[in-house]
Amino acid sequence: MLWTSDEAVAATGGHSTGVWAAGGVSIDTRTLQPGDLFVALKDVRDGHDFVATALEKGAAAALVSRVPDGLSSGASLLVVPDVLKALEDLGRAARARGRARVVGVTGSVGKTSTKEMLRVVLGGQGQVHAAEASYNNHWGVPLTLARMPREADFAVIEIGMNHPGEIAPLSRMARPDVVVITTVAPAHLEAFDSIEGIAHEKASIIEGLEPGGVAVLPADLPTSPILGARARGAGAGIVTFGAAEGADYRLNSAQIGDDNTVVRALRRGQPVLYKVMSPGRHFAMNGLAVLAVADALGLDPVIAATDLGRWQPPAGRGVRERIVLDLVEETAFELIDDAFNANPASMAASLEVLINARPRDGIGSKAKGRRIAILGDMLELGPEEAALHAAIAQTPGLQAVDIIHCVGPRMRALHAALPRGQRGDWVESAAALLPRARQLIDAGDIILVKGSKGIKVSLMVDALRKLGQPAAAAQGDV
Repeated sequence: MLWTSDEAVAATGGHSTGVWAAGGVSIDTRTLQPGDLFVALKDVRDGHDFVATALEKGAAAALVSRVPDGLSSGASLLVVPDVLKALEDLGRAARARGRARVVGVTGSVGKTSTKEMLRVVLGGQGQVHAAEASYNNHWGVPLTLARMPREADFAVIEIGMNHPGEIAPLSRMARPDVVVITTVAPAHLEAFDSIEGIAHEKASIIEGLEPGGVAVLPADLPTSPILGARARGAGAGIVTFGAAEGADYRLNSAQIGDDNTVVRALRRGQPVLYKVMSPGRHFAMNGLAVLAVADALGLDPVIAATDLGRWQPPAGRGVRERIVLDLVEETAFELIDDAFNANPASMAASLEVLINARPRDGIGSKAKGRRIAILGDMLELGPEEAALHAAIAQTPGLQAVDIIHCVGPRMRALHAALPRGQRGDWVESAAALLPRARQLIDAGDIILVKGSKGIKVSLMVDALRKLGQPAAAAQGDV
């Protein structure tokens, strides 16, 4: 059992209406499993409205701040003054009672892919606990901690932010033994004055680091000195990664293939060869950070490098699929689904993958296969958003992309900046492009769909998938 009623009462200071034991913690009745503790959070909707449903579906108990109307007198409830605070208390208690060494992950780009790489690499040398989704905010971090089994050897906690002051409290809750900052890039600039402000916020993850802990930091960013100074001020051990000379983990080369990246690097001066089964230099760099974390935890470096090659990306973060248009003639196009999020750094990384991809010639109605991008707005970039969108036109190698379709009001700036021969459609919303899905592609093409989640270019991903039958997938992620 994950939580008994006595343990939950001791952690939260609440009052339990019965004796119960829970095998899990849930905030959503749609995914709740029998025996879970249902947490009635107030977010978009009030979780108290779903307590009866949760109990009917077999929840062991519900964590509430009031007794909802219509419940039976014998309903198992843990009543507290504030549900979110009680969830935080459960998270802290789970961290305190467990034996897991905790890794905290933050960064402007690559948090989730790095977390998932760590899940695979650490899981090869012990029992690892990590959130199934990007639960990296004010309720996601305590939820992930509250779900942590006592017997876990490692836990990976992703920590994100939208505004200043959000990362440090979550890091102090998680108390990581190792922290990794993947990168610092323009993102959420609506809430920050500068990239330096973002760097200071990312560096605040170090505030929660356990005594004697290690900070794994990028070596070759303009803001790397800010990160290093914060770590030194906290007395943390520092391990650096990147392409810069002098980095503890130094990337020498990344050979990008159709479905993998072969990496040559130096580990404290010693050569390392590893592979990630996803095309992209950014994956090579994320993998380098993961190997540095594994080293900081004292794990076997050979096993870690081997296990890294088993990582597969989460949906919507660069997954590469072959969509079969005609089973008889075996004609198909390739789809790169990166529709979950976007900022200038991740946009450049995704475009690099597309630029290096190889279309197939002579199998469609056109003589040559094409590289096609469907790009949606990058959100939360502040007053410089128009310039940042237009600057995509200056991406090195972008001339290799045959057609670029633009989705959203901000992407109009890119559409105007593109050479006439590369300009595809510009539409206000993804829904406006859906009727033309079949006309946009041909057999042999490679199509990248990339944009912030809020612009819903994922609708275009779904429309393209429905044109055929997905075949064996290759992977990638930003």
